[in-house]
Amino acid sequence: MTLTAGAESDAAASAAPLETVYRPARPVDLLRTVGMLRRGPNDPTTVIDGPVIWRAVRTPQGAATLALRDVGDGGIRATAWGAGAGHALDTVPDLCGASDDDAGFDASLHPLIADSARRNPALRLARTGQVFDALACAIIEQKVTGLQAFGAWRHLVSRFGERAPGPTPRPMSAVPPSSVWRSIPSWAWHRAGVEPPQSKTIARVAERGDSIERAVRSAADGAARDRVLTSLPGVGPWTSAETRIRALGDPDAVSVGDYHLAHEVGYALTGKRTDDDGMLELLAPWTGHRQRVIRLIFASGVREPRRGPRLAPEDHRSR
Repeated sequence: MTLTAGAESDAAASAAPLETVYRPARPVDLLRTVGMLRRGPNDPTTVIDGPVIWRAVRTPQGAATLALRDVGDGGIRATAWGAGAGHALDTVPDLCGASDDDAGFDASLHPLIADSARRNPALRLARTGQVFDALACAIIEQKVTGLQAFGAWRHLVSRFGERAPGPTPRPMSAVPPSSVWRSIPSWAWHRAGVEPPQSKTIARVAERGDSIERAVRSAADGAARDRVLTSLPGVGPWTSAETRIRALGDPDAVSVGDYHLAHEVGYALTGKRTDDDGMLELLAPWTGHRQRVIRLIFASGVREPRRGPRLAPEDHRSR
């Protein structure tokens, strides 16, 4: 097919990126704020390429690619490609923690938290605004190792998502909409390594994707959002918390039921591991900011020593 001069001009214009420099009110550590959204090193939606964080996103106007770079003078250069480029640029402030309010947070209640807050003053809580995307990702991560979950996420998003536009450092894809998740065949779930309970849960919530988004967004606070999410069959407190952390930057969400989290929090704050009830008791003085404390614990670098070999999950899929 031969393009006319006008069509060539239109195609060039659609390929041209949009760019802006966002100047946040407070410094932002891009890696600790936006980079934490990456689901494994080969996540097709998020790539960390040196100083640039790339995000493939779905917008109401279509797929877009967003590249963020700290320009060193308090500004963050944001460049976007694709039909949804304008929308992607509009999300940059929330993505960089503009909606993150730490009023009332007292880091001085524990020396480790005080030290980590002092050394990580630019750590913010990112907010993607994509509730269904975060929910689908969290469901995939239920009851499996990170390696298994990241592999399944990569396979499904790369296979069924929309290819990200622009000069991405490697092929990237935006998360498919709920209508596509509903139509994924059983063999594709199996090939991705997702068990039937999780695939059926995603299919069920995908049937109500838009209404779930509206209900969660209209909820008054984190507790109300938690009630909306946990009312869905197959969605428990852990999945709800993970969804609220990524989509809404919930500063108080705690992923109760996580295999490692209680051990890590207990070790960091007391020098010994604890269970979920013990973790919640330890975090109670920071109610309203418990997720912020957890992020500061991980930013501190303090980790419970591993006592055994890594789990090597069995793969029962046919080759």
